[in-house]
Amino acid sequence: MTRTRPYNLLIADDDDAFRDILRDIFQPWFSLLEAESGEQAVEIVECERVDLVLLDMNMHELSGIDTIRIVKRIDSRLPCILVTGEASDELEMEARRADAWGVLPKPIRKRELLKSVSTAIDSTYGDPDVFSLPFGSMN
Repeated sequence: MTRTRPYNLLIADDDDAFRDILRDIFQPWFSLLEAESGEQAVEIVECERVDLVLLDMNMHELSGIDTIRIVKRIDSRLPCILVTGEASDELEMEARRADAWGVLPKPIRKRELLKSVSTAIDSTYGDPDVFSLPFGSMN
């Protein structure tokens, strides 16, 4: 599959510093959209083309799980990866019920994050080369 444009990745987290870290990691390969809350994330999904959502569990008003539930009503195919500092079996089960693509514990290991995003893109869009040129390199 040859892409003519990068995928749109929505990063939803109320922590500016964590969004900065994720921006630095994904900027070479994705067109980035950012939200400071679950509510903003929902608004972006309603108005923009989003190919993958990476979101924090604990945000103001809407939790990451609640945000995923709403996003999935808008676009059931959209992969959503939940990031949390409070990973547990119960949260994993709740995330699965909300149809989250996966749950990643904080602190996130870069390799695990890249593998999860790559697998979600490949499975959803049939593109195993999300981290290949022309949109960036893994160096």
